[in-house]
Amino acid sequence: MAGDAPAKLAQALHYAVTPGGARIRPTILLSVALACGDDRPALSDAAAVALELIHCASLVHDDLPCFDDADLRRGKATVHRAFSEPLAVLTGDSLIVLAFDVLASAAGKDADRALQMIRVLSRRTGMPYGICAGQGWESEAQINLSAYHRAKTGALFIAATQMGALAAGQDAEPWEELGARIGEAFQVADDLRDALYDAETLGKPAGQDAAHGRPNAVITLGVQGAIRRLKDILGGAIASIPSCPGEAMLADMVRRYAERMTPVAPVLQRADVRR
Repeated sequence: MAGDAPAKLAQALHYAVTPGGARIRPTILLSVALACGDDRPALSDAAAVALELIHCASLVHDDLPCFDDADLRRGKATVHRAFSEPLAVLTGDSLIVLAFDVLASAAGKDADRALQMIRVLSRRTGMPYGICAGQGWESEAQINLSAYHRAKTGALFIAATQMGALAAGQDAEPWEELGARIGEAFQVADDLRDALYDAETLGKPAGQDAAHGRPNAVITLGVQGAIRRLKDILGGAIASIPSCPGEAMLADMVRRYAERMTPVAPVLQRADVRR
């Protein structure tokens, strides 16, 4: 059957997901599942894969000429540069469909949990609360900054925490705040990186927010203000962790991510001089 599939599109799909980035979203999902008991590890693994496939699809689409028109992603040529724009569109579309196929295929005797995760992932991928809505805000004359960040960056982090809980048989609702706060923190951290680092360090084009006239925490708050905001958000994230057997482990995970998300100290002096 594989021989009947278009070879170039197959290569583009593989290219889009390898070697991969930090895999932060699936790591958070699995961490929440473990904290909640993780009695269905195969289902948790499938959920993590599905979530990362959606994330990879969003990167392929974000980089397209009609959006960011980026040449680099994760240190290599973007999919549309390496394979063509039509194949990049099809790659992103195929990854989204594959994500839901992975979840559905893993349902087995846990169809109810899988169906709930499919609902969460679809809600956080499309309109009006998902990453598609986040991208859509950039075409509006006036941007609701809170809704924009919550959809564009926060949506898949909310999916991560909620799907992790659902995979372990827990209620999703209490986990929304943690995902939203982590997502907001990553948005501020990304704004800092975009403002302070070059393309070689980032592995993707730098200064994209300024180039496209997009809202940015550094532009609004300044470097030091953005860092203070990041720390406040992360403190709130730790406080929002629902009661569960692995609560302390999750708090430690957020603290470790906080250290990784704020690698800006070495360049602060230079950045502040430029400002």
